[in-house]
Amino acid sequence: MKQFFKYVLATLTGLVLFGILSFVLVIGALIALASSADKEVTVASNSVLEIKLDKPLAERESRSSLASLISSQADDIGLEQVKEAIGRAKDDGDIKGILLNVELVQGGMASLEEIRDALLDFKKSGKFIVSYADAQSEKSYYLASVANRIYLNPQGTLEFNGLSSETYYYKNLFDKLGVEPYIFRVGSFKSAVEPYFRTSMSDSARLQTSSFLNSLNDYMLGHVATARHIPGPRLKVISDSMLVHNADDAKRLGLVTHLGYYDQATDYIKGKVGVAKDKKLSTIDLSDYAKNSEDETLGDNRIAVIYAEGDIVTGKGGSSSIGSTRFAEAIRKARMDDKVKAVVLRVNSPGGSSLASDIIYREVVLTKKVKPIICSMSDVAASGGYFIAMACDTIVAHPNTITGSIGVFGVLPNIGPFLSDKIGVTTDRVKTGEFSDIPTITRPLTAYEKQQLQQEVDRIYADFTTKAAQGRHMPVERLRRLASGRVWSGSEAKARGLVDVLGSMDDALRIAARRANLKEGDYSLQRLPRQKTFLESTFSSLNEEVRLRMVKQEMGTLYPLYEQYNKLIQMRGVQARMPFEMTIE
Repeated sequence: MKQFFKYVLATLTGLVLFGILSFVLVIGALIALASSADKEVTVASNSVLEIKLDKPLAERESRSSLASLISSQADDIGLEQVKEAIGRAKDDGDIKGILLNVELVQGGMASLEEIRDALLDFKKSGKFIVSYADAQSEKSYYLASVANRIYLNPQGTLEFNGLSSETYYYKNLFDKLGVEPYIFRVGSFKSAVEPYFRTSMSDSARLQTSSFLNSLNDYMLGHVATARHIPGPRLKVISDSMLVHNADDAKRLGLVTHLGYYDQATDYIKGKVGVAKDKKLSTIDLSDYAKNSEDETLGDNRIAVIYAEGDIVTGKGGSSSIGSTRFAEAIRKARMDDKVKAVVLRVNSPGGSSLASDIIYREVVLTKKVKPIICSMSDVAASGGYFIAMACDTIVAHPNTITGSIGVFGVLPNIGPFLSDKIGVTTDRVKTGEFSDIPTITRPLTAYEKQQLQQEVDRIYADFTTKAAQGRHMPVERLRRLASGRVWSGSEAKARGLVDVLGSMDDALRIAARRANLKEGDYSLQRLPRQKTFLESTFSSLNEEVRLRMVKQEMGTLYPLYEQYNKLIQMRGVQARMPFEMTIE
């Protein structure tokens, strides 16, 4: 028996030591990975910056984590990272030009506009931009149109037939399941709830979608026409009639300059930089070049840039959402910091919780009293996204930003029939008062209960529009004529006084600096909320990140439906959210 315990003790000791050693090795490996991720990359002379936007675009680049090393799913690309790299390449003597290798860009129209503007600014240096693609989407071609030379694979395709937006509707599914959604909303254009009780778009939803979609499309065509020296009306005919069916059509109609393969494009670039065709072209990838960016040094004069991206939720939220607690704290921190002379609120959000939006709005109002706060709208700043922006001193939006949608709604499903008829589950209850079980999803609502819930939605809408009118300095009745949940493009919103200036993030920074009496070069940028470090991100979100990556890979094209379902079940309280889940293609 003594011998037995001896062996057990030895085994346990070995396991403990092995666990400690493994932990130390993992920590060492993570630290090594973190160090290598920050290591500066050497740029050879006569190099070309190759930009591949083959990952989702985000406002800020996500910190690397261990999950990205064990999964084939790519991380995102930070918009600020792309713009900074292009701007630095403009003045970098070792960078002679840009090879734009983009096919399926995963980003919104306003984000693409910022990158496109950076590319146009790069060309002012006299350096070249060459674009190559095996196949191009409408968005990727919009970027490529600024290039000096545009190569398309001879067997490739170029999508150039206008923009479209598609919405999924779930009424028939709910009918089959026995789910009855109770809908509470204000505004004929607040169509966020239409998918739950309709099978197609309402007339108002179709009207607003057609309006802002055509606004975005016309803006894009106008810029392509200028870049490619094609008359605007002719380009509209090419798009509307879908005259581009193959690479030959794209070349014949002047959308691309050359049909050729990747090696032919790089051979041309070799000639531009003086490299023999039988020699290797020195290229540096965007992600590697971005590693050489200088560390942020904060001086006594700062402009705080607060990035609000994702759904607006109560509490802290996550890395892909705007948590009311976390963002209220970030704005409060900027307001109370004497070194911060102005604030730029960068919004890329379709909205979310009306309560969470109001919490953030309050901090914007308080900040406005003590220092300039400017809003820069990105791809989407609608409903709750507009709510948190509307109190800013100045609202800057891109012409192709999607904004407005001033309205609120609530959804409360009755799943009682589904439980009893489909899966054989019944419910019963005991209450201390007549309405003690409100809100409930297992029984029908009475007429009185529905009336009370609708009155609450009406109250929140009245509060939303009143505050919006105050922020926009217009009579509330005029504001409400622009509200009703209607979505506008940035250009449409500017014409109606919902935004002040059409421009980019850089324009918003210039306005903030001018309002704070800061000259260019006399201030630094402080980016908030603080992003987690490599190790913090790895240990706090590894399990969830790995799970989501596995779900994405398993579900493939069905993942957006799963994502919508998750958003629906996580909604709490009255929502100030975009009219529908929308993908523009």
